[in-house]
Amino acid sequence: MQPIQTTSLVEYLSPLRLVGPLAVKELRVASRRRRQYALRFLYIAALTAFVGVVWLGVVPYEGNASLVQSRMAAAGQRIVTTIVFFQFFAMQILAIVLLSSAVSDEIYHRTLGILMTTPINSLQIVMGKLLSRLLQLILLLALSLPMLAIVRVLGGVPWGYLLSSLCITLTAAIFAGSLSLLFSIRNRHAYGVIIRTMFTLACLYFVLPALFGFTAAYLFSRAGVNLGSRAGAMMVLGPIVVSLNPISSMAAITSRMFSPSGPSMFSLSVHCAFMLSLSALVLGRAMTIVRRVALRQAVGIADCGSRIADLRGKANPQSEIRNPKSGSVRRVVGPPLVWKELRAPFIQGIDSRNSYIGLAMAIVGLVFTYLVGAQSKSLTEDFTHITYVMLFVFIGGLINIVFSATRITTEKESQAWPLLLATPLSDWDILLGKAVSAFRRCLPIWGLLAGHVLLFTLAGYIHPVAVFHLLALVTWLTCFLTGSGLYFSARFARTTSAVVASFALVIGLWVIGPILAGLMGVMGGKNDVLATYLWSHPAVQTQLIMTGATGAQNAGTSWRSLRYATAAVFHTGREEMNVGRVTCLLMAIAVAYILAGLFFFWRAKCCLRRRIF
Repeated sequence: MQPIQTTSLVEYLSPLRLVGPLAVKELRVASRRRRQYALRFLYIAALTAFVGVVWLGVVPYEGNASLVQSRMAAAGQRIVTTIVFFQFFAMQILAIVLLSSAVSDEIYHRTLGILMTTPINSLQIVMGKLLSRLLQLILLLALSLPMLAIVRVLGGVPWGYLLSSLCITLTAAIFAGSLSLLFSIRNRHAYGVIIRTMFTLACLYFVLPALFGFTAAYLFSRAGVNLGSRAGAMMVLGPIVVSLNPISSMAAITSRMFSPSGPSMFSLSVHCAFMLSLSALVLGRAMTIVRRVALRQAVGIADCGSRIADLRGKANPQSEIRNPKSGSVRRVVGPPLVWKELRAPFIQGIDSRNSYIGLAMAIVGLVFTYLVGAQSKSLTEDFTHITYVMLFVFIGGLINIVFSATRITTEKESQAWPLLLATPLSDWDILLGKAVSAFRRCLPIWGLLAGHVLLFTLAGYIHPVAVFHLLALVTWLTCFLTGSGLYFSARFARTTSAVVASFALVIGLWVIGPILAGLMGVMGGKNDVLATYLWSHPAVQTQLIMTGATGAQNAGTSWRSLRYATAAVFHTGREEMNVGRVTCLLMAIAVAYILAGLFFFWRAKCCLRRRIF
């Protein structure tokens, strides 16, 4: 007689059945990677730097004991809110990056079909991938809890705020990670998943609330609702709108902490239930697609029957050669890799129609904001153009980081890198092609920036000198980010590692660096340390350029009479600078960054033929 294998009720109802052995395998692999420990160390170091700067900004470094004691509660509130918002945005970005290749690795290494031949089901595959990656983020949140608990002793911060912010951060990270995991099933490249996820979140968190607000205002005006009725309607709709958006929810609980007597328009239970429900829907869709893709791969159907098969079929040059209707064969002109990269679509899709549709939608939305600004008469103010230009610079830099850091690692992950190195192309030819590819994908954003500046220069709202200054800014920013991204892409074997390293470099230079410079200046009694360091910051340079060259009063000024009020940007006692001095300083900084970018480019060439497999 054979023994009957039974399963106890406790084992059947155990939550570990949801994740299965795949999560255990992922956790064991992650525990052996040194970058996980380096990430935790850098995270704690960044939080410590933030706490030190906020503390010195609120509590005077040299003062009597009574003054310091009176500022304790305000310092506690500032420190806690800084850490909370830093965690809120950092956790979502890390969740998107860590899960950008969660399922695509299994698909393109032909292991997803093998997993379906085991007792592991699609639910365990999806939940195991999700929870194993999110556990690393939960550990980062746990590392900051002792610091938050110690700061809370200073007073002014209730426990309810800490718990509420933790719940909002976790639910937002789970939703962002779920979206990234879903997009990783149908997209081979991690950068495509990252950009698509961020675009979706931007639409959900910013575009949809803005459309809702414009629609509600239009309907109220058409219905003739007076202010009192509109306020009553907002008292009913306000909590619902705030509870559905994590950014609005975080702002609501923060304002509630600073003014406890104010009206509350937020429900934590409604928000968490809504975000978890959205995550469940996304994960349910992911499980359905994973099961279909895995089963088709298990029976030997190529490329899982997804859109990727269509892409490869249409991108195969042999199909066009064999088809007599395709016309003559295209000849390679110039460097081969540059020629190939220039003919790739901006966005991975069936063809370039997705790129054109997205660009057209962006232009239409931009024109719509111009019309709203013209109606409100805000286009003559410098703040409006500073906001536009900073937005373009931020998006362009973000896309440049992602694309440049994934140019080589995608070749390595697809196992095409050894074949590329075996061709007669030199190392410089390969790097040049990859650099041109990264720059080409940033052209739509830089084109929108150029169109905005040229349009309002002709309209008389921006001085022509801003065109020259912004051109220098975009040049050194592109050169530096492309060089550093290619270096990390050649240095690491995984796309996730290269992207995280590129973001770490940018955060260290332009976030942690100013914090440490300010801390050293306060401790050493030198107020100009931070101001000197900020000259190398792209956001500060953008603000300085646009502050001195925009506005109706500055646009009509002659070149010699143009003055830049540096005190408004650097918050120091410096006097105004003329256009010649500002141009010389900006050019010197641009040369330094270009040389640094060329150095990274050279280091990428040195690492190009190392760790090929």
